[in-house]
Amino acid sequence: MAEAEKSPGKTSIQVIERMMTLLDALAQHADPVSLKELSLATGLHPSTAHRILNDMVACRFVDRSDPGSYRLGMRLLELGNLVKARLSVRDAALAPMRALHRVTGQTVNLSVRQGDEIVYIERAYSERSGMQVVRAIGGRAPLHLTSVGKLFLAADEAVRVRSYATRTGLAGHTRTSITDLTKLERELNWVRTNGYARDNEELELGVRCIAAGIYDDSRRLVAGLSLSAPADRLQDSWLQNLKDTALQISRGMGYATDATGAGHGSPLSHHGSHGTAHSA
Repeated sequence: MAEAEKSPGKTSIQVIERMMTLLDALAQHADPVSLKELSLATGLHPSTAHRILNDMVACRFVDRSDPGSYRLGMRLLELGNLVKARLSVRDAALAPMRALHRVTGQTVNLSVRQGDEIVYIERAYSERSGMQVVRAIGGRAPLHLTSVGKLFLAADEAVRVRSYATRTGLAGHTRTSITDLTKLERELNWVRTNGYARDNEELELGVRCIAAGIYDDSRRLVAGLSLSAPADRLQDSWLQNLKDTALQISRGMGYATDATGAGHGSPLSHHGSHGTAHSA
């Protein structure tokens, strides 16, 4: 049955309901679905369905495979993966993060990757940390300007790093930001060698960060744990605390350890790698 036409003043809630009806209809099919089929399945007038589908194509919620045929878009997968990461990693990380904060007195952030940015999904923080800049949960930052972002870039193949540089232009925020591809590649090699990443006032002046990766049972990098401090207060001794905490969270995600409890190693390097938090 075709829908009854609504007045021009239909609410945004009605539009969202129609979007969800179309998405649910698309979810029932593995192959692309024609506009006619979607109109019949949802009861929406073809012109209404076409208009909403075009809007969802523009936002990547829907892909137009052929003229007049549609399927679910990759944006839904990206958002679903982000929600999955938030739920599972956050549960495993929260208590260890708070413990690390108690030891260091500094801000501890948990972040995941979404596209060309990291998203902050949890933090342990108090006023005594002395931080002038505290990233809000849900906040975003470019990969190449953050310690956690560099972990994810270091896990990428070289061609993907070059593609990232082309897409973003490696825009900088401060005078110490890495804005050159050659320098970024050199920094990522350093990350792979040392098994952790650093941010030397590259996102915010006066703030330095170090980050260690969090891995799941398939040894996949799913998140990064970072410790942020005023630039003159970041201590080398905190690096091992950070790595130990990241390993503890990884174990909670099913990351394999041997009989002694030591990690089998990460895709970047083993957890016992050396290096100092203050290396520039």
